[in-house]
Amino acid sequence: MFDLTGKVALVTGARRGIGLAMAEALAGAGADIIAVSAQIQPGSMVEKVVQAHGRSCRVLRCDLSKRDETKRLAAKVLASGEVDILVNNAGTIKRSPAAEHPDDQWDHVLEVDLTAPFILTRELARPMLERGYGKIIFTASLLSFQGGIDVPSYTAAKSGVAGLTKALSNEWSARGVNVNAIAPGYIATDNTQALQDDPDRSAAILSRIPAGRWGRADDLAGATVFLASSASDYVDGIVLPVDGGWLGR
Repeated sequence: MFDLTGKVALVTGARRGIGLAMAEALAGAGADIIAVSAQIQPGSMVEKVVQAHGRSCRVLRCDLSKRDETKRLAAKVLASGEVDILVNNAGTIKRSPAAEHPDDQWDHVLEVDLTAPFILTRELARPMLERGYGKIIFTASLLSFQGGIDVPSYTAAKSGVAGLTKALSNEWSARGVNVNAIAPGYIATDNTQALQDDPDRSAAILSRIPAGRWGRADDLAGATVFLASSASDYVDGIVLPVDGGWLGR
């Protein structure tokens, strides 16, 4: 049920961190990968790890903060063939108190974290709906459930991702396209570096995680393969936390 041989998966934000781990996990299950990132280059780490599993890796650069680039990416991918699995992982975060959060930060985060994933999903899902098969996975967040501190745009975007996951699932699950999301907990990546570097915040976060450690990017591997495979054919509209027990505390 977890075999992805013959499937093509597009993963955004695949150059490093969670996206890299997701791409490697999908390749390990047999999928060929289209790796997307704003700064990705040929010969990148994602190519190496995917090819180490004997799968192909196509690298595409796209700045998802620019809507025209996002649309061109979708058109380019569709012109070269169908995608079976879409992983909307790319994201960004801007930290500042809500009373001081500037418009440009708000607009940038919402574009990258919510609007671009919707546009890619809308465009790439059409062939999925026509053939009656597809898997779409969003990267949500613990802040899809909680409010966070000093990250109003990120919280708004990731709350939107949770709602979008449910809305698309309501429309598409009966047509063979599963739409779900993964909500990573506190994972040691660049996006959480500011928290890791703050001794007080880091200690407070760690004290609340029942698993007793920060997450690693490869902790997302199993959930990704599950939601991308036929094992999840009757799983629709969920936001699956992978958080070491944080939300259950």
